[in-house]
Order: sequence, then C-alpha cells, then structure tokens
Amino acid sequence: MDLKLYCPEKLVSPEAAVRNIKNGSRVFVGTGCGEPQRLIKAMVGNRLVQDIVIYQMLSWTFAQYMDDDDFLDRFSLKLFFISYYMRQATFEGKIDYIPVYLSQIPELFASKEIGLDVALVQVSPPDRFGFCSLGISVDITLSGMQNAKMVIAQINPEMPRTWGDSLVHVDELDFLITHKEPLLEALPESKNQEVIKRIGHYIQQLVDDGATLQIGFGHLPDAVVSYLSDKKDLGMHTQVLTDGLLPLFEKKAVTNRKKTLLPGRVVASLCMGSRKLYDYVDNNPMFYFRSSEFVNDPNVIAKNDNFISISSALEVDLTGQICSDSKDYLFYSGIGDQVDFIRGSSMSKGGFSIIVIPSTAENGKVSRIVPHLSEGAGVATTRGDIDIVVTEYGIAELRRKSIYQRVIELAQVAHPKFRQSLIEEAKKRRYIFGDQLPPTTDDLMFLDVYKHSNTFANDTTIEFRPLLPSDEFETRHFFYSLQEETIYGRYFYKRKVFSREMLQKQWANVDYRRNMSIIGFRQVGRSKQIVAIGSYSECEKDKAEVAFLVKEDLQGLGIGTYLLEILEIIARENGYKGFVATTLTQNKKMIRVFQKQFPNLTTENTGSGEIEIDMMFE
Repeated sequence: MDLKLYCPEKLVSPEAAVRNIKNGSRVFVGTGCGEPQRLIKAMVGNRLVQDIVIYQMLSWTFAQYMDDDDFLDRFSLKLFFISYYMRQATFEGKIDYIPVYLSQIPELFASKEIGLDVALVQVSPPDRFGFCSLGISVDITLSGMQNAKMVIAQINPEMPRTWGDSLVHVDELDFLITHKEPLLEALPESKNQEVIKRIGHYIQQLVDDGATLQIGFGHLPDAVVSYLSDKKDLGMHTQVLTDGLLPLFEKKAVTNRKKTLLPGRVVASLCMGSRKLYDYVDNNPMFYFRSSEFVNDPNVIAKNDNFISISSALEVDLTGQICSDSKDYLFYSGIGDQVDFIRGSSMSKGGFSIIVIPSTAENGKVSRIVPHLSEGAGVATTRGDIDIVVTEYGIAELRRKSIYQRVIELAQVAHPKFRQSLIEEAKKRRYIFGDQLPPTTDDLMFLDVYKHSNTFANDTTIEFRPLLPSDEFETRHFFYSLQEETIYGRYFYKRKVFSREMLQKQWANVDYRRNMSIIGFRQVGRSKQIVAIGSYSECEKDKAEVAFLVKEDLQGLGIGTYLLEILEIIARENGYKGFVATTLTQNKKMIRVFQKQFPNLTTENTGSGEIEIDMMFE
C-alpha cells in the first residue's frame, strides 16, 4: 500500500508526531526489543513535552536519559518489569515498579484502571491491504494500542511480520512516521558455562519427548534449553522467544505435533534476541503470536497436556518460597510471567514447573538456597506453588512435600560447603529434628552414571538410582508395605519397626564407594514408589556383603537380578573382587538369583538354618 496516496495526512515527521502529545498525558510505549526508538528520542527531545507518565513492560531506550538533569522532572516511568538496562536507575529510586501478573496487564488497560492517552508503537510496513504487524512485540502492546486515545506508530522495514494477533490496520493508527533502524537486540550474557552445563544435564532428565515448554525470562533458562535439542516432538507455549530456542527449532526438536492446544504452532507473545531470531520468525506460519492475556492465562496454559514451565529465581528458602523480583529491598526484575506459568503447569495434565538456580552467588561466597529469604525480598512464588528446584548439584522435588522433606531435598542440592550450615539453621527453626544428619558434602554428580531404566515382564518399567537422603520417607513406606515373611527373609527375625533413626543411618552410611544402596522405583500418578532396594557394604579388603529386597508383587520379573548386575558394576569400579551374602536355607528365590548371576559361587551351610554364599567376579 502506498501510504502517500492512501493517508497522506497521517504521514508526519517524528518531531511533528510527538507535538500531538499533550502535557500530563499517560503514554504507553511498546515492549522491549520492539520499542519505537526513534519516536522515544523525538518525544524526549521535545522540551515542550512536560509531566508525562510512561507505562512500559520492558524499557531500554529510556536508560540513555536517566541521568539527564531534567529528565525525571518531565517524565515519570512506571514499569511492569525491570530490564537489565533500567536496574541501576531502579536501585536509585528513579523508577516506579508496578508488581502485577503479566496476564492481567492488558485488562488494566481495557478496564481503564490504567487510562492511556497515547500509545507509541513500532510496526512493519503495511501489506497491500493496509495491515501492518506488531511483529516481535504483541504481548501487552496490542492492548496498550487498542485502549489508547491516540496511537502514533513508527513504521520500520526492519520489523518482521508475524502471524497471529499481531495485525493492525493503518486506519487504527492516528499518526505514522517511517523510519528504518536496527531493532534492539538482547544477546545472551556470558555466564559460568560449567554451571549451565550441569543444570542443562538435569533438565534433560526431567523433560520427556512430546512435552510442551515455557521458558522464562533470564539468561539461565535461555541457556539450559539448548541441552534439549536431542528431544523429539517438543511443543512451545511461552511468553518470550529467545536465541536459546533456535537450536531446538533448527534441529527439529520442536515440532509441536504433540501439543493439545494449537498443535503445529509455537505460541508466544514477543521476541527478545538477535537479528537471526527475528529473521527466523519473519512471516513464519509456525509462530503464532498472541497477547499476554491469552498466552499467560493459567487456564489457557493448562489446556496443554504435559506442560513444563522452566524459570529462574534469585533465592529459594528452605520451605520453598521463591524470590525472583528483588534483592533485599532493591527491585531487580519483576513478577513477569513466572506465577502465571507455574500455576498453569500445575493444572496441566501431567504438567509441572521447574525453577533453575545456581547454588551460589557472588563468586561462591553466598548460598542461593537460604534458611529464609533476605530481608525485604519479595515472595514471587509461594511455597504452595513450587514443584521442582534444580541447581548444578541435582534435582530437589518439593511438590506437596512437608517442610521436613523440603529441607532435606534442598540441602541435598545446595553447594556442598553450605549444606551443614543449612541443616543447623533448619534445626534452630524447628523445621527438622534435632538429631537430623546432614547430607554428604561430596559432589554427587558422578552418581548419574548409575541411573538406569529397564522394562521387565508385563511392561513393568522400573527406574534405578543410588539412595539419597531425601528417600528416607519413601524407604520407610517401602519397608512397611512388605509382608512379614519377606522381612524375615532379609533380616532373619520378625522386624516390626523401621524407625527414622534406622533409616537415617542407612543413607548416612552410604558413601557410594565402600557402601552403596540402589533403589528401584516406579511412577504412580505424580509420585514415585520405591519397589526394590539393593545394597552392598565392605566386609573384607576386596569383598563386599550384598543383599536386596523386591516388593512381593514384582518378584520373579528379574528385578533382583538387574539390581545385582548394577551393584556388581559399581563394586568392580571400586576395586572389589567379589560379593558375599548370608541368607536363610529355605530362601530358594534369592539363592537362584545369586546362582544365575554367579554360576561358580560356593556355599557353606552354617548349621543354624542359614547359608553363606561366596561369589567371585569373573
């Protein structure tokens, strides 16, 4: 469309356009990398423009003016989220932060709870029918534009055309300026690559093929998702698209085929990244841009089965409270999309949320897992909403767990040098028992090679991994679920009580080298149920005593044999030459398992109804 022929009266210079802004106006400005830089500069440059209130989601260009002598006399900035570039100005009290869920902001404009006189937006050139595109910034920009009394648009050929609710006709725009300039780019910060690699390793274990993902604001979620590029048929329903997602698109890890809401489409609200990302979404029908009241609505999110929200935090306390928008009394970012997506994921069939967080800050001087949030820190996500926390030291599962269990889970994934102090602080607050043993201070990432999954007869899939302190409660349930005969066959007497003290000592004595315990568990709904335990412990210089227990309804499937194979591999790695075992003479099932694995074993009858078995590794 030739605008000079269609609406010549709307085409003006930037300076002429901003002269239509009256003093005292409430002005909305488009979001982040889609903000109209040339219009902002023209408005700030007009000294006659006074007493303006600015509403914006993510602000970049205004950061250039925060230290100017009279800028704050002329403009008052009210931001829904604090970008990196505006952080220092916020710390200095130059910005007013509005804490509100992102899904609710468009309604604030529509209901006139926040009235808008002017909207400054950036759009692509119109097509032959007169439709421009909001491109990479639909989020709250669409509502801001629709509910302002006057709209001034910067037409920039650099703005991509995106599919979805991004279209706006030139008839809806009051003034137009044409100005080509590079879009703002949000390039990833250089961070600790080892931490990113380790967290990415754990995220890879949690995300199954076919899941639908949301990736939150922040460099860490953006960085770790590249470790999902080998997954299959992932879907995407997220507020923001970043460069971290490009490997998933390019390697076809994201196909959106398995999505239950808008299959085949990546649903998003805005892009913040490089020119490469902007070119990728340009006129690409796979990307479906909608405004934030749709994309961030928990009820909409929940329509995606197997939905996984991945976001970050500044601090996590031992009860599971999350701070993501402030450091002490200083506002640092914003509530943004975290709560919307966490609640949506909790309502999704098979869905859950993940908080990714490095274990330490300030070059390892302070722990990010803390006994209590810092004074002044805001609770963005409550302890009732949290599911999983991942650090570079492992996975803490908090969903529906007690404070006692949460303390153990979180201390287990804290930096080793802070684990004991966290346990001591938890004792002072009466979160845990006074005799609670702290987790080991070893870095247990090496245990990941001992994680296995196997499908047995009747399509019974069992997951295997080393025993952890956080397994204390499930181990207790396992022992009490066993029949008296099974217990007698393992302990040679009718054991009635499996006390907390006994179970604590069991995991505390596991050093994962001289002593090892492997649990087998299966998924039952959202919970994991232990169904088997196998252990060895050093009894001679080059031999270890071995034993195992399998739940009665799963005996005979080969689970005991599989446990024995895993334990042998680990024992060999730690220098052992064989196993020994003591069992009851009538325990034919266990003896057969040993014979199957070690055909050359030798036995000795003790004469007291027990048999000692010696099994040398080949």
